[in-house]
Amino acid sequence: MASSKKSKPDNISRKAQHVLRTQVQTGDHLTVALSGGVDSAALLHLLVPLAWQMQLLLSAVHVNHGISPNADKWSEFCRNLCQSRNIPLEIAGVKVTRAPGASLEAAAREERYRIFGNLQTDYVVLAQHLDDQAETLLLQLLRGAGVKGLSAMPVVRTARKEMDEQVSTGSIPAPERKPKLLRPLLDVSRREIEDYAKEHALQWITDESNDEVSFDRNFLRHALFPLLEKRFPAYRTTFLRASRHMAQASALLDELAEIDSAQYAVPGKLHVEDLRKLGFPRARNLLRYTLAQHGVILPSTVKLEEILRQMLSSRPDTKLHVVFGNTEIRCFRGRVHIRKAQTVVQAIPAAHWHLVWRGEEQLPIPELGGTLRFARCIGAGISLQKIDEQSLMIRVRQGGERLRPDCNRPRRSLKNLLREASLPPWQRQRLPLIFSGEQLICVPGIGVECDFQAADDGQGLVVEWQANPGLPWGGCEIPHSA
Repeated sequence: MASSKKSKPDNISRKAQHVLRTQVQTGDHLTVALSGGVDSAALLHLLVPLAWQMQLLLSAVHVNHGISPNADKWSEFCRNLCQSRNIPLEIAGVKVTRAPGASLEAAAREERYRIFGNLQTDYVVLAQHLDDQAETLLLQLLRGAGVKGLSAMPVVRTARKEMDEQVSTGSIPAPERKPKLLRPLLDVSRREIEDYAKEHALQWITDESNDEVSFDRNFLRHALFPLLEKRFPAYRTTFLRASRHMAQASALLDELAEIDSAQYAVPGKLHVEDLRKLGFPRARNLLRYTLAQHGVILPSTVKLEEILRQMLSSRPDTKLHVVFGNTEIRCFRGRVHIRKAQTVVQAIPAAHWHLVWRGEEQLPIPELGGTLRFARCIGAGISLQKIDEQSLMIRVRQGGERLRPDCNRPRRSLKNLLREASLPPWQRQRLPLIFSGEQLICVPGIGVECDFQAADDGQGLVVEWQANPGLPWGGCEIPHSA
């Protein structure tokens, strides 16, 4: 077995070259995640000639977590290593903050992936290998993970949704292109990598925390796996095969959820009544899939099942509101709304608050958490002729407003119009209203006052409201009236 005997010096290079030729294209930009350890140092060494042969752009990134007292020395080592090979290096310093109940290792990993997700590159190349696969599988198994958690790390995957969340909330700027994660050494053991490094007289740094068995992964690596190898020497490849079986099962569950989503749910929305039509395991699978599609960090199995039970037992008038992590789930008229939970709720503007529209195509309104968009067109929206000499004012609801969007019906209360449009209560108070003088003439997504509607051949102004993507996931969708 590869892990029990010395491999030929070029064995790893052949494996990595095979992965590159099947996954990347000429001219692609590869960025090596360089920690300075033996794994990433060997990866960088073998990629230099391969990148030249395949005409690939090669660079590196080093994330300085600032946890170890030697962190700055490691950054300097990586800088010197890349300079000696004429490879561009980006050093990213991060501050690791650990959430309650989370491990320091997990917090540092999230910071790394946040950095990776914002790189201007095609692929972030990781040095994860066969032993990492085995360690991950057993750790997930000990945590009681499901088939997705027990799945093998893929050779290629798009940037994690945790990265997408960082971009959507605006905490980091959106990259021009989203990098993929590439792992060309997944079929290579740690021992093979160490042999390769020694064959080529490479230098690397050693993280002192790697020997600290208080970390679960290190305990498995130093205490359990050596014992396991004595009895089951092929455990690495066996674990990998099991993980790939789990990955296939996970993919099938996702396919089933896609079928259920298309058959039972309005696109992009989930209804409690649709979940009731499924058996509990299938409904749980659909809920899990839907949360994952929204970029949510999934709750534990126990929490997920409790959320589902609350949904299934709720009535149409039940104001269900569940919060977990940075996510909240609300139900309104049987429709499930998945939103980013706001740790600090911004106060609704006071009664005297207002803005004046001065002809902008886009008018950001941070007080309401969104942007008004104005588009000129013929035969739709607010008649430009009727507001020619009047300023348009943006205000919020005070109560008692009335609107007549249908000229064949009498003027009605805005309260009833919003109810009929099934706009959730938590969105109504932050909906901008358009006034001409003291007259309410437009409510985005609801309609335009009859007397102010553009004629079929007249110039009109269509107003749309778009909530910031970082508030509710998927945006603040307002059903359009007929």
